[in-house]
Amino acid sequence: MTERAPSAERLVIENCAIATVDADDTEYASGHLVIAGNVIESVGAGPAPEGLSRVVRRVDGTGHLATPGLVNTHHHFYQWITRGLAQDCNLFDWLVSLYPTWARIDEDMVHAAAQGSLAMMARGGVTTAMDHHYVFPRGSGDLLGAEIRAARDMGVRFTAARGSMDRGESDGGLPPDFAVETTEDALRATEEAVDRHHDSSFGSMLHIAVAPCSPFSVSTELLSRAAELARRKGVRLHTHGSETVEEEKFCHELFGKGPTDYLESTGWLGEDVWMAHCVHMNDSDVAAFARTGTGVAHCPSSNARLGAGIARVPDMLSAGVPVGLGVDGTASNESGELHTELRNALLVNRLGAHREKALNARQALRLGTYGGAQVLGRSAEIGSLEAGKLADLVLWKVDGLGHSSIADPVAALVLGAAAPVTLSLIDGRPVVDQGRLTTVDEDAVARTTRDEARRLARIAADAG
Repeated sequence: MTERAPSAERLVIENCAIATVDADDTEYASGHLVIAGNVIESVGAGPAPEGLSRVVRRVDGTGHLATPGLVNTHHHFYQWITRGLAQDCNLFDWLVSLYPTWARIDEDMVHAAAQGSLAMMARGGVTTAMDHHYVFPRGSGDLLGAEIRAARDMGVRFTAARGSMDRGESDGGLPPDFAVETTEDALRATEEAVDRHHDSSFGSMLHIAVAPCSPFSVSTELLSRAAELARRKGVRLHTHGSETVEEEKFCHELFGKGPTDYLESTGWLGEDVWMAHCVHMNDSDVAAFARTGTGVAHCPSSNARLGAGIARVPDMLSAGVPVGLGVDGTASNESGELHTELRNALLVNRLGAHREKALNARQALRLGTYGGAQVLGRSAEIGSLEAGKLADLVLWKVDGLGHSSIADPVAALVLGAAAPVTLSLIDGRPVVDQGRLTTVDEDAVARTTRDEARRLARIAADAG
């Protein structure tokens, strides 16, 4: 952990319930947090220590619950401007329906969509965002840079996963040929993104991951060489895996093995890897993830929206698989919020084999905080409220109409209505204050995203 500067200004939060999500799940019915610069200096029961110098702000947290900031482990920002389409499709039909539109995106559209996605998540308690961008139409501009710019301006900690596709329709893939890159172009652009943007320092606001899209849109060569590239550069790997029964069938027909075995054969299992969805996993698959430390981004709302199924999250956790939560693309999770996934993860998993014993409220909160930090490789910095960790935290209002009659504040957050965010700190700075974003104009973002969505719809209609 880094030492705070002796002259760091302090922010003090007192009189709130605290769920630290540390290794012991320590909680305080009424406690305090002291923030020095961008680091948590102390957390504990009762009021803050007396005699603190350079206190620039004191927050009375009465009626609130403090938690670590939420960590989103899977998303597709660009889909913010294609929400509400293909409403009754499974994954493959949904992709075939939307790829012709997505293939028309440009830099201005992606910047607007990233602003919308980030604003919705930040307002709902996300302090670390992740995006998997894999659609790079020719001549569309600097799409990854547009996302990075949006995250920087909003003040959100960000993992940008530079995706890629090189298996178009003519090669048996789903995306149209004009929406994919060559293998060499994809690898070259990915390496350039890592070299230009990745910051591995403690407290970094920007990580880059290597992220070919999926087994059904990427060649075996791209998968294998991408894994080699990531390990040579010391960055993490991300892709989709075992999302649907159709994917399982596709992999068996093309490669003679299921998705997990296929991905392992290309170097895609390991402590530096996490995969989205992982719905259709057998016992052997779960064991392979546990043995290798491969992480999972669980996306319950998107899985339900597309009828993909229920991931075996309780079994994964029991086996020791790192699991975090993901919004997924907002064309398959139109709310675009992660705090609703705490509730949905608990409820959806209780429809599975383990029923009411599947997950409890504190396990759901852990998935959305420390679990996500593990999956992104940042659990030494974020994911729990502990002295020396980065000051990424959220103060949820739980004494209002939607929550005041629930005595357990963690249950109020997870099982109750979506709790309002009074204060969200990222790197010690307020990004949400009194329920409003401080770094962008929400109404302006809404107007811009609406305009870009309409522009994309017109372009796609004219092209069709």
